Amino acid sequence: MPSLKSHVVSFVLRHSRKQAFASPENLQRWIAAARKTENHRPPASLHQRLDIEMHTVDGFPVYEIAPRTGEQKRILYLHGGAYVFEITPYHWHLVAEMADRLGYGITVPIYPIAPEHDFHAMFGMVGDVYRQMLAETEAEDIVFMGDSAGGNMAVVLTMMVAEEGLPLPSRHVLISPGLDVSLTNPAVFEAERNDPWLGIAGGREAIRLYSAGIDPSDWHISPVYGDLSVLPRTLLLTGSRDLLTPDNLIFAEKARAAGVEIDLVYEEGMFHVWPLIDMPEARRARERIVAFLGESRIVHDTRVRPEQRPAEAAE
Repeated sequence: MPSLKSHVVSFVLRHSRKQAFASPENLQRWIAAARKTENHRPPASLHQRLDIEMHTVDGFPVYEIAPRTGEQKRILYLHGGAYVFEITPYHWHLVAEMADRLGYGITVPIYPIAPEHDFHAMFGMVGDVYRQMLAETEAEDIVFMGDSAGGNMAVVLTMMVAEEGLPLPSRHVLISPGLDVSLTNPAVFEAERNDPWLGIAGGREAIRLYSAGIDPSDWHISPVYGDLSVLPRTLLLTGSRDLLTPDNLIFAEKARAAGVEIDLVYEEGMFHVWPLIDMPEARRARERIVAFLGESRIVHDTRVRPEQRPAEAAE
């Protein structure tokens, strides 16, 4: 049963953030308002406990959280925000927890966002970030992790670097990703009714602003339509009250059919990117992420255990 805190958060979202995605006009207004207050810098409290440095790639900031001494593994964290909103303290606190608990180095690019920039600028920049990581770290020690739009970007980036012939990351962690943003699946329209956060009209506007005229059903925009066989072992977390979930479940099924190991966490009663919120269900999800990444210290290629398959995925 969902916690009381999750019900409160859901109520607040439905009467606030949901409005941003109610129409194209609303989204545009929210973007304009956000630009006046957005701040990509890590909260001051994080600097007190982590070694954080900043450099630039293609003119955009990239934050580097130093690993523990002797730790080789690194996470490339791609934040969500519907391609139009900047990184938030919620993202930073998740990143900090992963750094604290795993000891991995974490690279956080502040990639160019729409409408000021588009698909080509975003992937030009994050592609260059990954190439720089490869110059310093073996691909088998790199994890791509992202939430929402960042989860989409993690999958698309892997497909693009595979096409380029570059070494691929060892694992993915995808939190409420948008893997089919064509938003044409009839089940998505049904799911929208129960989603306290996202809306189809605003979501389509975000994709229009970001996609540089590329068809939303092209794999560069909706990776569910791409070559899934190139993907590494993946932890996919998705909730029953997220309109993206019907297509996330299709993605999991198609990826498994393509030979990809998928660890699926389907959380009943949970909304979009719930693992970023401070509540019991989020803490459980973060434990799962830490366990998934922690086991990669021991072995890079393990079989999916029976309890990780879809029928038993709800936690």
